[in-house]
Amino acid sequence: MPPSACPRHFSTGSVLRLDFKMNSARVRRAFIALGSNLGDRVEMIEKACLEMDRAGIKVKRTSSLFETAPMYVLDQAPFMNGVCEVETTLGPIELLDALQSIENTLGRIKLIDKGPRSIDLDILLFDQEVFSHERLDIPHKLMLERDFVLRPLCQLIPHEHPPQLEKKTRTYQEHLQTLPPPEPTPVSTTPIAPYFPSLHATDPTRTTHVMAILNLTPDSFSDGGKHSPTDLTQLTETVRKFIAQGATIIDVGGESTRPGSVPVGADEEIARVVPAIKHIRTSIPEAANTAISIDTYRASVAEAACTAGADIINDVSAGLMDPEMLPTAARLGKSIILMHMRGTPQTMTKLTEYPSGVIPEVSAELRSRVAAAEAAGIRRWRIILDPGLGFAKNQPHDLKILRDLHKLRGAEGLECLPWLMGPSRKRFIGHLTGVKTPAERVWGTGATVSASVAGGADIVRVHDVHEMWQVVRVADAIYRTQ
Repeated sequence: MPPSACPRHFSTGSVLRLDFKMNSARVRRAFIALGSNLGDRVEMIEKACLEMDRAGIKVKRTSSLFETAPMYVLDQAPFMNGVCEVETTLGPIELLDALQSIENTLGRIKLIDKGPRSIDLDILLFDQEVFSHERLDIPHKLMLERDFVLRPLCQLIPHEHPPQLEKKTRTYQEHLQTLPPPEPTPVSTTPIAPYFPSLHATDPTRTTHVMAILNLTPDSFSDGGKHSPTDLTQLTETVRKFIAQGATIIDVGGESTRPGSVPVGADEEIARVVPAIKHIRTSIPEAANTAISIDTYRASVAEAACTAGADIINDVSAGLMDPEMLPTAARLGKSIILMHMRGTPQTMTKLTEYPSGVIPEVSAELRSRVAAAEAAGIRRWRIILDPGLGFAKNQPHDLKILRDLHKLRGAEGLECLPWLMGPSRKRFIGHLTGVKTPAERVWGTGATVSASVAGGADIVRVHDVHEMWQVVRVADAIYRTQ
């Protein structure tokens, strides 16, 4: 929903009129508001971002997407709002022309002022310039008085100041903090698939998703050899059982990432996972509304799996083990889980030093992976994070993360993102309980799953679906505001 009307912060009588005839080699930074409330709102915004890239308006970073109530014309659907940072060699009016051309290409028809629209692209800021024209004012009018503009903008430049001709003003974050809380509160949105509900990480009433682990490997630490990629009858029974027990996501893996595991190669991994994913998608009707994630760090495996029907890429290395992973995920337009790990499964147990504390260092390292994902073209609203319990971490680290997950969720630069927690049957549970056999660590896993929900996890990845669904159900009732 676009900002409009005249703000008290920028009086047109004092605004400098600038005539931009720019050298085409000069790259400028601008911030564009994104809005839609018709049709598939996320899809329309994503198409607009792709069209900007094609037009040479390089989308560098995006905010989360927030579902917000309409203003002025109240009898219309909620909006999806966000902001993107772009680089362009165009001047302000040229940029405006390009954005309006994209709106027209995507079928925007303006029937009612401030009414429904399929796509809305508004220039908020252009470098630190103040610009006035009969068609355009920069900064955009009323932007400092609108939560649905400042909330996403503050994810990108919270500590910057609005451009002005006189003295320093508040930062964008300070402006946001002065606004009255909107009603209802906007909720962040992470799309998964057309047939699967989006994640809403900032909604206190959300329910936690149960992700069932389907390892098609002979050597996974807990269930190696249990599920065969060639026995489709057993696969059908397993998936049906997972869904009946409460799983909403099936995580399919074709290579073990347990400590010291031996890589199998992309061809073998594809041979294990692709037939299974195709079978789930085409031959198990009960799975029609179930999301499938592919547990891999290889770009070629991720692409083959997504072509076969996977919805989410679950990369334990957050793109570090295959430089093609992040560009591939961006091109595929899939949501991706970025997990914190150091080194490889073969070396990670030697990389467990966190001199500044596990929470600050995991936060910082995940921020760098989010930045790398954005640089590769992955939109922020397509990112899910995982702190990587047991990966380059020892028992005290795992317990600290479970205890302080809320601090990770609130860390600057990681706000409003969904989180996955994968504590199931982990080694630290065995150390604490003395239970040596991973499959028998159900009770200990239950405690960690409950702690994950209390800390704000959006997804828990588990082996024991029936038992952990019950834990999640009760934990949601305790910790999620109803």
